Amino acid sequence: MSTKFFTNDDGNTLLKKFEGIFSYNKIDYFDAIVGYFRSSGYFKVRPLLENVPKIRILLGINVDELVRAAHKKGLEFHGNAEVIREKFVEGALSDISSAKYDKETEKGIEQFIQDVMDGKLEIRAHPSKKIHAKVYIFRPEPFNEHTPGSVITGSSNFTVQGLGAGKENVPNYEFNVLLNDNADVEFAKNEFEKLWDEAKDSKILPEDVEKIKTASHLNDEITPYELYLKLLGEYFGSSIDYDPNSLGDLPPNFIKLRYQIDAVNEAFGMLEKHNGCVLADVVGLGKTVIAALLAKKFLLNNGKDYTKILVVYPPALEINWKNTFRDFGLDSYTKFITNGSLHKIVKGDLDYWELQDYDLVIVDEAHKFRNHETEGFKNLQRICKAPKNIDDVKDKRKKVVLVTATPLNNKPEDILHQISLFQDTKMSTLPITNLTRFFSQLKEQYQELKRSDELNIEKLREIYEKIRKYVVEPITIRRTRKDILNIPEYRDDMKKQGISFPEVEVPHRLEYFLGTELTEIFYNTIFYLTDEDKIQYFRYQAIWGLKPEVQVKYYENAERVAKSLTFIMKTLLVKRLESSFYAFKKSLNSLKISTDNMIQMFEQDKIIIAPDLDINKLLDKGLSFEDIEEEIKLLSDTNSQNNVFKKDDFKSEFLNGLKKDSKLLTELLNNWENIARDPKLEKFISCLNEELLNPKTNPGGKLVIFSESKDTVHFLQNELEKEARNDIISITSGNRKNKYNEIVNNFDANIPKEKQRDDYNILISTEVLSEGVNLHRSNVIVHYDTPWNSTRMMQRIGRVNRIGTVAPKILNYVFYPSAEGDAQIKLRKTALMKLQAFHTAFGEDNQIYSEEEILDEVKLFKGEIKEEDDERLKYLFILRNLKKENPELIEKIRKLPLKIRCGRSNKPDYRNMSVAFIKTKIKNEFYLIKDETGASEITPIEAIKIFEALSDEKPQTLIENHHTHIQSALYAFQISEENNNKLSDPTAKGGEANRAKSFFGELNKHEFVKTEFHNQLKLVVKLIDKGTYTNLSTDIVRLQKKTKKDKLQITEVITELKKIFKNYDIDFHKSEEIRERQKLEPQLILSESFT
Repeated sequence: MSTKFFTNDDGNTLLKKFEGIFSYNKIDYFDAIVGYFRSSGYFKVRPLLENVPKIRILLGINVDELVRAAHKKGLEFHGNAEVIREKFVEGALSDISSAKYDKETEKGIEQFIQDVMDGKLEIRAHPSKKIHAKVYIFRPEPFNEHTPGSVITGSSNFTVQGLGAGKENVPNYEFNVLLNDNADVEFAKNEFEKLWDEAKDSKILPEDVEKIKTASHLNDEITPYELYLKLLGEYFGSSIDYDPNSLGDLPPNFIKLRYQIDAVNEAFGMLEKHNGCVLADVVGLGKTVIAALLAKKFLLNNGKDYTKILVVYPPALEINWKNTFRDFGLDSYTKFITNGSLHKIVKGDLDYWELQDYDLVIVDEAHKFRNHETEGFKNLQRICKAPKNIDDVKDKRKKVVLVTATPLNNKPEDILHQISLFQDTKMSTLPITNLTRFFSQLKEQYQELKRSDELNIEKLREIYEKIRKYVVEPITIRRTRKDILNIPEYRDDMKKQGISFPEVEVPHRLEYFLGTELTEIFYNTIFYLTDEDKIQYFRYQAIWGLKPEVQVKYYENAERVAKSLTFIMKTLLVKRLESSFYAFKKSLNSLKISTDNMIQMFEQDKIIIAPDLDINKLLDKGLSFEDIEEEIKLLSDTNSQNNVFKKDDFKSEFLNGLKKDSKLLTELLNNWENIARDPKLEKFISCLNEELLNPKTNPGGKLVIFSESKDTVHFLQNELEKEARNDIISITSGNRKNKYNEIVNNFDANIPKEKQRDDYNILISTEVLSEGVNLHRSNVIVHYDTPWNSTRMMQRIGRVNRIGTVAPKILNYVFYPSAEGDAQIKLRKTALMKLQAFHTAFGEDNQIYSEEEILDEVKLFKGEIKEEDDERLKYLFILRNLKKENPELIEKIRKLPLKIRCGRSNKPDYRNMSVAFIKTKIKNEFYLIKDETGASEITPIEAIKIFEALSDEKPQTLIENHHTHIQSALYAFQISEENNNKLSDPTAKGGEANRAKSFFGELNKHEFVKTEFHNQLKLVVKLIDKGTYTNLSTDIVRLQKKTKKDKLQITEVITELKKIFKNYDIDFHKSEEIRERQKLEPQLILSESFT
């Protein structure tokens, strides 16, 4: 049965009805009454209106909103025509801003403007009635009972969606009626004429629509210079504003330095956006002070009555942190704890607030938490991730500040584990949603590079460039000395305070030669230490030596653990050989004694093995060589949890292996017994007075020497004392605390002159002084051996390269490993990989180890140093200075609409190319588009340099394929985001996470699982999918394996799971709102093309 009603089902849209009416009828007047009008709707209908001489549209406006706005100003709203017209222009601009960026749409917009200018289209806005009607009247002229007309009314607005011309997956449901009776059309016409007359003073004038063109991206008078400034403004955002008073007053002994204030303001924005940040300024620029300033700003914003702060630090830095926070008046809001005592908070120690009570957590030397398997990491993550104990706040996440000059120590995942203290690694707020998958792929690439014989530095850089762009930059504050010296405002600040930075010279290479006899012994020693038929370190393979049926009862992965322990002991001996012959002989003798002790245990039929000899855990504690050896010895000999075995528990070949090791060790000791020469020491002593203490290059006469071996430290002190030096102080972990004041008084340039002493001029230390102490009365540093963790070299140099250093140059001397030893442990390659990775991911002032290191984008040769600098700062200050000198221009630029563009002709290298800036709330992307290759991503600095323009440059006409280029960039952005979202899919959460959820699925089928526990499982699944806790899935999968292996009952499984849930504070997350990451629509900010 025929009906006058229609819906938009099956494509029967309002636009289809329009097409039928305009195609088969002579229409002279098209009148519309609509509550919502969008110019984009008009664009869609405009082709149908080509032969319609008169179009009239009567708009409804939000009268209530205008009345409220007037009342706020103490005025009455009387249908002010100017306000109504402004409201129309505002809505039209918003509509144009959200319209598709293509040539067809822009032609429609321009046609809309032209129609108003020509009088073809007339628009009025009713000044008093809040119109909700949707009425469309079609009639000829003249119109009477003999001439056909039509009227449509119903739910559809004059918008793309209302017309049914959009591409929504789920379009609005529309219900309309088409009336053709003359009486109905006459009634609608008369009602329209009445309302139209009432709106005669609210006519949208040609000058109003002209404003639409000039105030939208269609304005073709935007200059390249204005576009360049708009780019800088959008990219830097609120960073352009410098407010030195936002932090309140500083203590009298502290100075407001602009670079520190900028760091605080930028870091505060990161805390708000990402719940955390990394303060990673190079060593010596005052990160502790910046952290204190940031804590003060947080306190002022969060409220003094509601803020609780936790500061975590190594024991050596306790005095510094407590003194600084006391000076800033923060100590009463703060609890202080060493990084080895975090278990006290987790266990509810009454000296601390409860773990969910903290609002801000500051972690100094955060790189010490780079390994997710340590108890320290697990405790800290619990503290950082436990939701705040506040009922009336939706976002209960804590803010976390990581303080470290060396966030990257070994591997790419170092960074992942540190930022997982405030980021959910599978649903992050960063440009990469699934950080776990992202780093997993990079880890594979990194391992492949390590396996290759030749280090491919460019490949290494590619890995860390990705990390820098997608992970580091959004959450990291890192300024080098060059950054500060490059910015006049920063430089002047330093000059006023009498502060200057010394120049760090290229590393000086110290090499020594063994001679014929020592070379033969050296090679023979390396052969004994590393050959498969020689020393096998059976003393440290005891768990592998157990019979398989015994192994399985006590140890997991016995062979892997034994191999890793053997490897590290072999490496330690080779490195000790490189450190000093004295240290090597001591270590060799220690291994011989330890091996003989185990042989004696066999004779007594009582063999003791430590419960945990996982060397990876020992390494990741950041221990020195001595600490590692002593820890192994402690675990092996004195641990109360040691297991005791009989000789029958071991494979028959194990005891034979021990005896062979003992025999070979005896042979080696005999070979070295009469060796008194140490060519490395001879080289060092010959350089001491001629070079290292030369007054021309070392005006302060102070020298700092680092070695990883405390035996080498003591050896050097003894040997130098034989040279009649009585001004030597040696420091190890055993005496650091007791000697602290002597270190400070003799080597810290920051203490008052009257307290400075010269009792000691040569300081020899292990790694205990590579952090947390000033040694900058010295400007010469010697690396007597190469650290296993070579980024420690950065920290070592930072002891002398600090604010307040008095000498004009820093001299950095490096003893390179011999070719013989280096071949075994690849130490030089390892050092270079780690340092280059750091340069690329974070940037650094100077070369640390080798002339092969690349800083910025230039490979260094012939000792020329090119420091890494942050070019973004230069452009930030261009904008800041312009705001100071010409605030009117900056305000004009701020008001420019999005999507603005222009053509240019003065860059021939980019002829027929376009460049676009696209962003969402969480990331910025820049694209260079070519006809041949499409859109390719470029860095912000590359884009800024392309957009950079002089103030007198004139705009040119856009190239023909400009819109196609920009669509290509938008599509590339969309594909990138889709690929990122795929990584967020639950199926991409990783095998371990899926196994844990599968385990839960099996448990849920069991009748013993009650509703309360079922709800707990659902909550844990959400936390697993988000990647909130790094080790949660691992612990659950471990229980799953144990369940199968030990055939646990369901009640036992539930009991064990509840223990796991308690360890991760699952109950605290019940009230936390679990957010899903929303799909973010890209916004075209601006673009330009080159003719």
